[in-house]
This record gives sequence, C-alpha cells and structure tokens, in this order.
Amino acid sequence: MLGLEKRRWVFVAMMMGSFMSNSCCSTEKYPWLEQISRQEELTLGCDNLGVSRRTPYDVSKLSHILVDHSHKLLYCYVPKVACTNWKRVMMVLTGQSNASNLVSIPASEAHFNGSTIRLSQLPEAEIKQVLYEYTLFLIARHPFERLLSAYRNKFTDNIPSSKYFQARYGKHIIKKYRSAATESDLDSGANVSFPEFVTYLLNEGVDSNEHWAPIYDLCLPCTLNYTFIGHYETLAQDSKTILEMVDAPPIVFPVTRAGHTRDKLREYFQQLSIFNIEHLYKKYLPDFKLFGYGLEDLLGYDLA
Repeated sequence: MLGLEKRRWVFVAMMMGSFMSNSCCSTEKYPWLEQISRQEELTLGCDNLGVSRRTPYDVSKLSHILVDHSHKLLYCYVPKVACTNWKRVMMVLTGQSNASNLVSIPASEAHFNGSTIRLSQLPEAEIKQVLYEYTLFLIARHPFERLLSAYRNKFTDNIPSSKYFQARYGKHIIKKYRSAATESDLDSGANVSFPEFVTYLLNEGVDSNEHWAPIYDLCLPCTLNYTFIGHYETLAQDSKTILEMVDAPPIVFPVTRAGHTRDKLREYFQQLSIFNIEHLYKKYLPDFKLFGYGLEDLLGYDLA
C-alpha cells in the first residue's frame, strides 16, 4: 500500500500524463494542475515556519478530522468553510444518513458530535495506519473572509446558535472593550461591533473558539501529510474531485453562499486601523502563507 505522499504524486503524474496528451489545459478539466501549486505552496510555507512533517502530534489535536472507513477518506473540518455541507456528505458516505438531498439533513444533526467518527477516537496504532493509507483533505479559505463570516454569523445573525456566542463571548467583549456599555448591552451581548471583536482577538488570542481559530491549529497541515488541499473559491470543482478520488457514490454537493461575505470585506475592514489589520494579519500569518492568500484585494497591497 502506498503512503499518502507517494500516492499524492502518483495522482499528479496521472493527471499530468493526461494533460500532456491533450491540447486543452483548463484548470477545471485538470484540477491537479492547481493542486501541484497548492502543495508546493504548503510545503514551502511549512519550511519557512520551520515545521517538519516528522514533528510528533498530540492525538487530542486530531478531533477535527472525521473518518470514513468505507471510502478510506479523512476530512479535517474547518468552521465557516463549507463544513456543514461536508459533514452532511460524510454522514451519507458513512451510512449515517440516506438523504438524497444533502440540505435536508438538519445542520444540528450534521454538527452532532456522534454523527461521524473522529480520528482522535481511534486507537493510536489505527490512527497511524489510516493516516498512512487514507486520502486526507481539507478546504481552506481566505483567513479574513472566514473571520468576517464567523463574526457576522455569531454576533449579528438572529439565529438560535448565535445566542450562545452572544451570551458566552458577546457580553464579555462588550464589558471589557466598550467604554460606555449600557445595562441592556451587557444583558444581551448581541451588538458587538466588528472593531470590538477584533480588539478581543488581538488582546486575548484567536484560539478561544474553533470558528475563528486558524486552520494551522485545527488541521496541523505542516505535521500531517494532506493528499488534497481544496479552496473555498473553487469549492464545487474541488469537492467533485475529492469524491471522484475515493469512488464515492453520486452526490450533488450543495454550494451555498448566501452571506456574500467576500463582497463585504472592505466595508468591515475599513472600520479598523491599519495597525490592527497588521496585527490581525500576523495572528493568521501561517494560514495566509500556507494556502496562498494575501491582502491585495482588501488593501490594494500585501503586508508581506
């Protein structure tokens, strides 16, 4: 059985062979052409961070990796990067659901801790075996776009799941970072401003919750050997490629982007000082460097 690194480049070689025998070279038709660039970017970024793939990992840090034994598939889920829909896919692949329309699976069921086995739940010897043999993937997203999506969803949306975040984090943020907080502000925690949220992250860290913790911390991309790196910007094609790689049954992956977060980046980040943007950039620097993102679209130039 080939290891992940060898199998990855076998896939690349196959795709390159197909490419060389055909005059058409679209990224959509040959997704591995883009994958080569992403893998090289990840490897270079990890080298620059001084992190080796031989670095030992803590088994408890593998709780974000979901396991599908039937298709030998491992998925590291990242909140605010289509993870609800990918968790729905994993439920279907593992036989936990027979839904033909994935969106019909309630989000609460998809996020239920028992919906899919986590890698951290397996015996250590089995963990090593599946990491060697299975296809391992994640989906990345622009760090600031993901952060803004988390803020809007948890602190401005009027949905039941937001109430927890407003009570758990919102009240604390308002109390500590708003000089003229009223009693009603403190009672609900529902109207945290984006600058207040960013000030909280800069002062108290970005790892207090998985919804805004860096992908670097959630998925250990420099320690584990990822077979495939997907991007949110090419979600439909990347998801299709991953499912084809593991011979999954026909599944229509739902791509829903109702929030249009990317269109609102400038609107929100213009509320911040350049000093705070620079410091926030440093907090997410590994995610920017490992997955090829920058700030040109947001600022007109890159802080690097």
